[in-house]
Amino acid sequence: MRTPPINRRLTLAAGLALCLSTPAFAQGSYPSKPIRMIVPLAAGSAVDVAARLLAQKMSQSMGQAIVIENIVGAAGIIGADKVAKAAPDGYTIGGFNDSLLTMVPNLNASTPFNPVNDFSHISLVANIAFSVSTGSASPYKSAADLVAAAKAAPGRITYGSGGNGSPQHLAGALFAAHTGIDIKHVPYRGAGQAALDVAGGQVDVTFQGIATVASLAKGGKLRLIGVMADKRHPEYPDAPTLKEVGINGFDFSTWFSLAGPPGLPREITNRLRNEAVKALADPEVKERYAALGLSANGNTPEELVGVVKEQLARYGKAIRDNHIKAE
Repeated sequence: MRTPPINRRLTLAAGLALCLSTPAFAQGSYPSKPIRMIVPLAAGSAVDVAARLLAQKMSQSMGQAIVIENIVGAAGIIGADKVAKAAPDGYTIGGFNDSLLTMVPNLNASTPFNPVNDFSHISLVANIAFSVSTGSASPYKSAADLVAAAKAAPGRITYGSGGNGSPQHLAGALFAAHTGIDIKHVPYRGAGQAALDVAGGQVDVTFQGIATVASLAKGGKLRLIGVMADKRHPEYPDAPTLKEVGINGFDFSTWFSLAGPPGLPREITNRLRNEAVKALADPEVKERYAALGLSANGNTPEELVGVVKEQLARYGKAIRDNHIKAE
């Protein structure tokens, strides 16, 4: 049966309208405008530094700028919640540290998002090595000295962090629980400011990503007295591991990942993940990440969801077992 001419015209018009209404990503033109990457941490933090390096290379490859926007507050909850509530069009994504997804929800029952279901997880970008650092004028030459001093004067030694529920907070609290010491937590609005005050002598010690303290350490203002990993860091060969000074069985590291709002189309998720992997393979990025104590990752969305679930459960148990509070 032949379709009447008027019906054929209506069919063609409907098909044209469908094509015009198809999202841009399906036509291969994503991104057609700049992308906003919300980093819910202060500028200069380990994740912020890593995000800026990554965004620069991804921007060059994708032909559109990826603009970093630091939205701090409430241990990163404010910025992360903006990502969770953004339109799922690929033009608002988040550069998160693991604290937002695995620590904060365990410390704050009123966290407004579900860390697994309320984001489209894209890729784990990099793992971040941590250290124990003091000011250059500090009497503590190793993490063992710090432990001995803390045991001699419980509650007297202070440690600075990027805020309640931050990785630095958890690292210090878990380190204290592991070594049986009592040290006082001093939260800041950002890890960078905490590091500056340790360098200035206002606070005694900080447990931070090497990327955050690198410039202060290389400038002689901070001293790395312990690497919280199983081997020394190549950029700081004089800093011993905790195990080398008799603190066994305690390692700590964090990670940086990309996520979008829930419902992000798989085509966009895959594009962003593939561009991140491409950027991580760039020799300049690899070299600069390594110098900052970052090891590139680039896993799949499914693998990242598995990591979030596993660490959410593991940190929940550690927080409960050690009675760690958000204060």
